[in-house]
Amino acid sequence: MHPLIGYLIAVGLFAIGLYGVLTRRNAVLQLAAAELMLGGVHLVLVTSDLVHNAYTGQSFALFIVVIAAAEVGVGLALILNLWRERATIDTDDLPAEASEFDAEREAERRDADVDHDLDLDLGVDLGVDLGVDRDTGSGR
Repeated sequence: MHPLIGYLIAVGLFAIGLYGVLTRRNAVLQLAAAELMLGGVHLVLVTSDLVHNAYTGQSFALFIVVIAAAEVGVGLALILNLWRERATIDTDDLPAEASEFDAEREAERRDADVDHDLDLDLGVDLGVDLGVDRDTGSGR
């Protein structure tokens, strides 16, 4: 087998993975595309190992397999956290910085507190609208 075949397949895998990372909105598909990129690098190392008759490429390829396994674990944990926070795994709607997200969550908390206060006030106002006298507690 000519080594050019291995290099061309590796470039193809890496290009497909890069395209997937840059164009996909779904975090799971982005993770799969990153795995394709690692597979392309893995193939380059093994092919160069065959060309140079050394075992360094195979040992680095083994490290890539370990890194890929760790990446999947961490990536899936991040995707689950994203799902819990936003009920979607689309990455287009993510804020550019964490400070924007924190400010948005704080605004939601303030709105929830105001809504709770309005609910309490509304209960008192309903009592007045129903004709209950506040001082005596009896009806009109």
